[in-house]
Amino acid sequence: MTETTRLEAGDPAPQFTLTDQDGASVSLGDFAGQKVVVYFYPAAMTPGCTTQACDFRDSLGSLKGAGYQVLGLSKDAPAKLKEFQEHDRVNFPLLSDEDLSVHHAYGAYGVKNLYGKEVTGVLRSTFVVDESGTIQLALYNVKATGHVASLRKKLGLDA
Repeated sequence: MTETTRLEAGDPAPQFTLTDQDGASVSLGDFAGQKVVVYFYPAAMTPGCTTQACDFRDSLGSLKGAGYQVLGLSKDAPAKLKEFQEHDRVNFPLLSDEDLSVHHAYGAYGVKNLYGKEVTGVLRSTFVVDESGTIQLALYNVKATGHVASLRKKLGLDA
């Protein structure tokens, strides 16, 4: 498999329109003029992804207070995302990218090391998009635990 192109700070954020957990269409362009945290996670309702989503959930008030909207993307179907949202009280949009087209556009799908073995899959990644639609931060292969605290530090927010 060819290596997926990775985005860097200063690159234009790839635009997308995806279906959320409620079946509504959500576009990155809906948030023009706002700062957006777009994060990719492997699978709803798995331990690491739940930890990460709950960290974003618990930090959402202060992130929104600092002007950031959060969008979580996975390859899960909208029905699974709805179950995840309800089970863990996720308070931000969860978007379904079943064909992985947005994952590929952001470089969030490719070869990774899983338990010492090379596999192809979702790369847990986070992107901060500024008000003009430009990538401010591109973070690949982040850890589920402690990621939101690390991100807050990178953004200059108090933990």
